Amino acid sequence: MTDYCVIVTTFSDDENGQTIINALLEQRLAACIQVIPIKSYYHWKQKINCDQEQQIIIKTKTILFDRVKAEIEKHHHYETPEIIQLPITNGSVDYLSWIGQTCL
Repeated sequence: MTDYCVIVTTFSDDENGQTIINALLEQRLAACIQVIPIKSYYHWKQKINCDQEQQIIIKTKTILFDRVKAEIEKHHHYETPEIIQLPITNGSVDYLSWIGQTCL
């Protein structure tokens, strides 16, 4: 089951987010991408910040992580974008199979 993962990132600019989403889907690096509005609180450059962002949840193959990460870094406007990989340890066999067939 560790053949598949979820990759999480965020963006604050809708156009930038759409660029990342389109690049990942067009290259078949993701089977599905969900976007959720969030409010982020964080430390950055000696300050506590609070921003409205969009969180992207990317479903893909574990083997594609480095390519997804590179594509996010290529397009992202943040100096240090969040890029986190979470393993899928279990799930619907049909859904995981669909991820496997949809991604490169």
